[in-house]
Amino acid sequence: MKKYTLLYIAFVLLAVSFTSCEDMLTETPNSSYDKDGFFSTEAKAEMAVLGIYNSISDYRHYGWYEMASMASDDTYYLARTGSDNQIKDMVHYTVNSTNEWVRMLWLLKYQGIDRANMAIDGIENMSAYADSQKLKALDAEARFLRAFLAFDLVKSWGDVPFKTSYSASYDEAFGARVSREEIYDQIIADLDFAKNNLDWATASSSPERVTQGAARALLMRVYLQRAGYSLQLDGKLSCPDESTRKTYFEAALTEWDAFQANGYHGFYEGGYEALFKGFSEGVLNSKESLFEISFYHQQGSRNGGAWGIYNGPLVAEPTGIASSESANYMGRANGFFITVPEWKNFFEEGDVRRDVSICTYRFAWKNKQHVKEERGAGSWYPGKWRREWMAPESRNKNMNYGDVNYCVLRYADVVLMAAEAYNEVGKTEQAWMLLNSVRQRAGATSYTSANYDQLMAVRKKTHDLPFITDGDEQGRFRTALYWERGFELSFEGQRKFDLIRWGVLADALKLFGENSSVNKKENKPYPAYQNFVSGKHELLPIPLVELQSNPKLEAKNNPGY
Repeated sequence: MKKYTLLYIAFVLLAVSFTSCEDMLTETPNSSYDKDGFFSTEAKAEMAVLGIYNSISDYRHYGWYEMASMASDDTYYLARTGSDNQIKDMVHYTVNSTNEWVRMLWLLKYQGIDRANMAIDGIENMSAYADSQKLKALDAEARFLRAFLAFDLVKSWGDVPFKTSYSASYDEAFGARVSREEIYDQIIADLDFAKNNLDWATASSSPERVTQGAARALLMRVYLQRAGYSLQLDGKLSCPDESTRKTYFEAALTEWDAFQANGYHGFYEGGYEALFKGFSEGVLNSKESLFEISFYHQQGSRNGGAWGIYNGPLVAEPTGIASSESANYMGRANGFFITVPEWKNFFEEGDVRRDVSICTYRFAWKNKQHVKEERGAGSWYPGKWRREWMAPESRNKNMNYGDVNYCVLRYADVVLMAAEAYNEVGKTEQAWMLLNSVRQRAGATSYTSANYDQLMAVRKKTHDLPFITDGDEQGRFRTALYWERGFELSFEGQRKFDLIRWGVLADALKLFGENSSVNKKENKPYPAYQNFVSGKHELLPIPLVELQSNPKLEAKNNPGY
């Protein structure tokens, strides 16, 4: 079962908040400590690393707010499209530089990086560092987390201020934009260090702490994102030349070779549905799950995460019951996010991922009990995290937050990334083998040259992909991969960035928005395709408060903002 030790941290490391409050650092916060005197033992070094995890697991970070930046061609927000300067604007691409959620995401990512910089510097300057494998492993964890957060910045904001030294004063907090290519180089260097100084996971490992597999998997994701399209400051999407792209794909395959040589990681033995039920139940498995962000709600002390509460099926709040009876009921789930219904028909019949990914029911409260009610298309929910699957001791402890972890990296994604890389270097036969292994686990039919057209027929009838040419074998694989990553990884946070790096986000939103049954009515609940502006919305805006307080940004926001 889940180990909650990460979130019982009795301190918070000093982190510079990148805000416009000029007097923020005039007094030392109560939670701070003397950096030079702190790194005196391995135990304290570990506390410093846990402080980085703590920042990532904040409910305003990966606990909730990050969900809003994940919507693309498979998810849309409820049919409430008015501006709120928060979640709705992010999902519907009406976001601006004053958005409170964007500001908080920006702040917490920099807070985490600053904590990582402090931990790395402090650990590496400990007298025992050279001879301590434990300290080097802690250093590797901190470097992984710095790379993870820096990668978030590059994906969401492009060229941003970035440094690898701790901000010890207010003036040191501000910097000019740094080229994303330079940041990518540092990300890769950090992950190379991490993979060389962390052990591979074993059956006794917790995916709540990063291991060598997590570092190698994130490296693969970085290489594929770097090989793809990204929005530049001139407002144009561009990608590296073919030679450079091939180098990145080959580098990703080097990491895949390491996974094969190690041999531990693989598909969860219990199957796809059991994998996701386990996430909600709090079961840890290190075989398929490579890295999870841990959440734990402690009333009056710390909010947990909103996985399965805001992005799962709706559960009505129990009312009219005594507090002594509350433990007998599920609690409440708001069900904010709704799926684009057309996806359900694109899964092959018998593909177990369909009914895990898309939940077609909600729980109403009638006669003092929860009653399951089927919903029509346009009212279906992401189903990978559900209140009903949570452990009895945690499913009703709080109405808004719970203890469900978010799996950032898992083995099936690694397999599909390797398949994509094989295809892009001209080894399409190996690519099909890997993609089909993912389908086989799900109970779906493997692709062959004989059945490709048949398997694609239902999708092509209404959603033929005009932005991917499948006239040759590489193109057919790219088309299959477009769908397969959607089937396998739906709602897990990768879809939007996949579409950006493939250079098709605007096209995909248009295809699904114009052809979705939910948009046949006048008040379109899925308006992203109408609002999205190519050359702008591939990136988020830099928060206005940052532009106002950091003169080195020269008051220049990302394109279009």
